[in-house]
Amino acid sequence: MKLRYSVFACLALNINIIASEQATVLEQMSVTATKIEKATKDVSESIAVVDQKTIEDKNILNVQDALQTIPGVIAESTSNSPSPKLIIRGAGLKARFGVREIMVMKDGVPMTDPDSFTRFDFIDMQDVSSIEVQKGPGSINAVNSTGGVIQLITKSVFDEDKNSIKLGVGNEEQRNVNLKVRGKISENDFTSLTFSKRKIDNSWRDNNEFDTTQATLKYGHIFKDDSIIENELSYTESNLNLPASMTKDEFKEFKKSGEQHDTLNQWQHSARDSKILAFSSKYEKEVGDITYKPRFYFNTWEHFHPVTGLINDSDDNKVFGIDLEFNAAHKLFDQDAMLVGGLTFKIDKTDDSKKYQYGDVETKSVTTGWGRNRTTANQIVKTLSNKKGALANTEDSETLLYGAYLMESFKVNDKLGFDVSSRVDKLKFDINGNEITKYDYSSKSYKDGIGDYEIDNSFTLLSAKFGTTYALTDFTNVYASIANANQAPTTSELSDNNDLDKSQSTNYEVGLKTRTEDLSYDLALYQNYVDDEIIQIKDANGNSIYDNAGKTDKKGLEFNITYNLTSNLEIGGSYAYSNFKFDKFNESARGDLVSRDGNYIPFIPKNQYSIFTAYNLNGFKTRLTARTYGSYYMDNANTEKYEGYDLITDFMIGYEMKNHNIQLNINNLFDKYYASEASKDVYNVESYKAASPRMAMLTYSYKF
Repeated sequence: MKLRYSVFACLALNINIIASEQATVLEQMSVTATKIEKATKDVSESIAVVDQKTIEDKNILNVQDALQTIPGVIAESTSNSPSPKLIIRGAGLKARFGVREIMVMKDGVPMTDPDSFTRFDFIDMQDVSSIEVQKGPGSINAVNSTGGVIQLITKSVFDEDKNSIKLGVGNEEQRNVNLKVRGKISENDFTSLTFSKRKIDNSWRDNNEFDTTQATLKYGHIFKDDSIIENELSYTESNLNLPASMTKDEFKEFKKSGEQHDTLNQWQHSARDSKILAFSSKYEKEVGDITYKPRFYFNTWEHFHPVTGLINDSDDNKVFGIDLEFNAAHKLFDQDAMLVGGLTFKIDKTDDSKKYQYGDVETKSVTTGWGRNRTTANQIVKTLSNKKGALANTEDSETLLYGAYLMESFKVNDKLGFDVSSRVDKLKFDINGNEITKYDYSSKSYKDGIGDYEIDNSFTLLSAKFGTTYALTDFTNVYASIANANQAPTTSELSDNNDLDKSQSTNYEVGLKTRTEDLSYDLALYQNYVDDEIIQIKDANGNSIYDNAGKTDKKGLEFNITYNLTSNLEIGGSYAYSNFKFDKFNESARGDLVSRDGNYIPFIPKNQYSIFTAYNLNGFKTRLTARTYGSYYMDNANTEKYEGYDLITDFMIGYEMKNHNIQLNINNLFDKYYASEASKDVYNVESYKAASPRMAMLTYSYKF
């Protein structure tokens, strides 16, 4: 580990010698990391920016495709859809579905629920112009999210832009239509409309069709005092069938054929069909040296979500939120400084959520035990459809979050700067339900539930960060930071284990950043201690249960570089070294507590890297990206490793002429068959989820 750090430190110093010969400095800006516009090299934490050109060249339709080459970020989809598994430095690993422990925002408006759950199915990635990723705990943007922040930035209604239409067609019956129209109603009134429709059959495996229709309407007004208001109304209808996992033998067959059909998994008809209506309003007004930025947001959603054992059907879900922010410019040490503060209030309310038994299943009668203990049960062999059966559970829930935050950014002189921030939040859960029946994993059948239940829990969440940057040269900064934050359990985790405690993440980090006209690189070294980390334990048949690990220790190194060899040719790459271990953890296995002290945390490879090259000349453009994901342990006991994958390659070739653009994107160019996720439960049952084979899409767009 020390040798690895030394090698990268020497590499960074040699790069600085080369960079010192370049006079021009290219500033890449962050508009969200500190809630004020700031050059990324002046931000005292690890931050990555995915720009508009990269998003367009990669034809990004799913968020994971934009993030999967960022060091320290794991972005995979087991369904080839906008339903990713996102992990930042180990945080988010426990998510059963969706994204957990990571704050997701769009244009400053939180997309993440109070209990840290995020759905990506109602975010239109074709409306996103850039993405910023903050890694680790302590951000004032991160509410109940110790993994970091993903900020999606869309084109403002006030920005001048041409109208456009984009049409895409590809294998596996891929279809994509996107329309963007912007208009100036009057001197002070602006509006825009974005419409997207996508589908894919994924016929290479069973039960993996996907389609979505999305529309976003924006309206902006400039008042006489130059204050502005920007409103957004969006609607999404998404239908996604979630494929079953594979056994070890089935995965071997998949690696030969690239096909996944007729698996032995019980749950053949999982899905998530959603309808989401969302509204947000942002107002900005300057009064002297103070800028006020209040925000209001609301969404209502419904979903039909068959999963393991039960069918979730919820059609009355509402989220309300208010964020009252201010920025106060002032002087400190005779230098420009900025104080950022605000109040947050958010409520997530669900009424009459229902769970049903599967009504259309194949069963077999199985008798177990002897004498008086002899029982007969109709075991579920597999589902035949996702038709609803008998009502199994009803539930009402309310999650309330409120808090306050402050951050001071200042410089002592031209070279030395500081960021000091803190926030405190109160999170309250109020859950009432009636469990009529439940799915029993041991008998593979439905049994009587516990009846009425109630969960009334609350957590006080603290977050703080102290960071400093120092300018070694005009183009290179060194930084250091200490950050601490709490992570509360989610609603579903408390339903499984009401005794869960909040975790505490403490992060120590140093790094180096260089920005010139032709060269950009970031080097970060960190050590992250998590006390009472909430982890997921896989029981037989994929049942997920949650527990607090005593302590985990995460050490890592991240390196990212891009270099313009010529004005037309760019090369780059990234590398992440992750040494994540359980410091203290006892796992329940077959009824006994077994020590996992010193074991590696599963699913996290020690080594992960990517390389790319991009070429542009007189309208012609091409891009080649390859990524490697090292081997990792499949279980907490560290009994078996999955090999990972090598050099999964994505390719783009295209041509732009005036307002016309045509390009071909091929993901997984060499059609490699591998697993996006491999796990092993405490009963030694292995489970594999296939990654997508080769996908190609030809896209034509026209601006008018």
